[in-house]
Amino acid sequence: MKQGKPITTLFMVPTLKIPREELINNGFINGFIKDRKRDVQYEDAVYLLFNPKDFDRFRMFLDNEYERTSAVIDDYDYNDGFVVVVYKLDPKFKTDFDLIKQGKYSKTSYEFQSLFPKIKKIITPDGLHRDELSLQFRIFNKTGDLVDFWERELGMRFDPKQEIWYGFDKDFETLDVDKLKEHVQ
Repeated sequence: MKQGKPITTLFMVPTLKIPREELINNGFINGFIKDRKRDVQYEDAVYLLFNPKDFDRFRMFLDNEYERTSAVIDDYDYNDGFVVVVYKLDPKFKTDFDLIKQGKYSKTSYEFQSLFPKIKKIITPDGLHRDELSLQFRIFNKTGDLVDFWERELGMRFDPKQEIWYGFDKDFETLDVDKLKEHVQ
């Protein structure tokens, strides 16, 4: 399967409870499990990559994040305006994060799954809003529409015990500033 967003972005970044608008407004690109170019690697952490257009706004966002949560453990810059902010993951969900890394999405706890919205508001091209099941909800619950999609896409039948999303690829989940274009979509 061709990968889209890193699993870290889909299943770990939302647990940080950063408002989606704040991420979008500050040039959030993706989340990663580690940074290939750094000597110091934090355990049980996520590396959020930003490319802010307004550095004053970003500085205010970062200052607010340091005040909002003790989970921010580091931030640093790369060339071309890229900034990385490192967050410690909630240790309460360590088992769930481990299951995510094993590709066992449907095995995660109800408490973990409840961190993700069931419904997501979609803005249509004509400016109207419609509600749709979130991707995470579909993956956790192996919804019929997602199973049907992958069965058509891959030309195979899924066993009910199979997970219906691609697995955790450590290389794809690792930030490599030399390969930034792969993650800037």
